[in-house]
Amino acid sequence: MDNLKEDLKTQIIEQLNLEDITPADIADDAMLFSDDGLGLDSIDALELIVLLEKYHGIQVTNPDEGKVAFKSINTMADYIHARLG
Repeated sequence: MDNLKEDLKTQIIEQLNLEDITPADIADDAMLFSDDGLGLDSIDALELIVLLEKYHGIQVTNPDEGKVAFKSINTMADYIHARLG
């Protein structure tokens, strides 16, 4: 699971073009959409949906699932594990 979390951090940095951020800068439990975390916005949420499909073959079709899944790196990893079995 730790490898998945590190992969997610790298994928997020690449997908969102976060040039000044390294995987080490992103805490596993940091809120991705708060100013205390990465401060992502709704456009970034769309990019995270693309990321899940591109790298993990998962489609997020339910907005409520996305809100839960994209809270943090931990919740994204849990969501991927649950969807892939």
